[in-house]
Amino acid sequence: MIRVFVATIFLGWLVFPAVAASLDAAAINNAEYSSKLSTDSIDAAAIRIQVLLDRARFSPGEIDGKLGENAQKALRAFAEAKGLTSDKVLTADVWKVLVTGSEDAVIAEYKISESDVKGPFLEKLPTKMDDMKNLKALGYTSPREAIAEKFHMSEGLLEALNPKKKFDQAGEIILVANVLTKQTKLTIGRIEVDKSRQTVKAFGPSGELVAFFPATVGSEQKPTPSGSLKVVSVDANPNYRYNPDYKFKGVKSREAFTIKPGPNNPVGSYWIGLSAEGFGIHGTPNPSKVSKSESHGCVRLTNWDVGLLGSNIKKGTPVVFVDSPQGGGKS
Repeated sequence: MIRVFVATIFLGWLVFPAVAASLDAAAINNAEYSSKLSTDSIDAAAIRIQVLLDRARFSPGEIDGKLGENAQKALRAFAEAKGLTSDKVLTADVWKVLVTGSEDAVIAEYKISESDVKGPFLEKLPTKMDDMKNLKALGYTSPREAIAEKFHMSEGLLEALNPKKKFDQAGEIILVANVLTKQTKLTIGRIEVDKSRQTVKAFGPSGELVAFFPATVGSEQKPTPSGSLKVVSVDANPNYRYNPDYKFKGVKSREAFTIKPGPNNPVGSYWIGLSAEGFGIHGTPNPSKVSKSESHGCVRLTNWDVGLLGSNIKKGTPVVFVDSPQGGGKS
């Protein structure tokens, strides 16, 4: 038994340094095409793909270094937009188009600033809405969470890229996803919400696809509406107002209450109100769960994705809800 234990430790020493070595900036920035990428473990090529998709406004959701469900959705949308349809999620042609013209490194150094660590931070984020109503703000729980969201990353990937680094110390140099490139102003003529595929598409005035986002769309308890609605309001850092008529599961209060703004507010850091009472497109305190859990009837995006959409959309923009004929579930 002791021999087995010692052998296991020895193998661990061999494996973990290899994984860490594969995640240095050069390995990711120079990653080459591979037809076989894991959906479960962090891979240099998958990181490069996710960052490039994010920059192209085909959001993979949270950048976690894995070719998971949301990254695959973004790749399919990207390929379709470029006329590169295939039964495979990733092909050499799609890779070539994705990396062409993208000279900036996908992983870059970042110096943690005073504002990154200033806070205030929550000691603990309550799990129940009833316990959120008395908080002064729904901010981040740590500098690590704030920095990860700033660069559209999972906290797990941020830590994997920066072993033994301190995220609460201003001046610390860390590696991050290089997504903070200057955004081109989007002109949006129409939004399409696919209820079965769990996606949101933004189209230009001429019908061209200008942005794509994975989404959580409704639930059995409170389905998302059908047909065409319009944008009636756009609010950054919104309050969340709970209506007891909603009778959400897990909420005990029988009286209306308000939860203060913040990225960990139940509707995240942005609210795009629609012309059906109580429905909207909004952010989330849990970016890793986008398209993987149910919502309270609204359309939920990551905070950075809804921020991009909200800062470019105008009141009166049509929002069309569709059921994809090839859909089914949350694929």
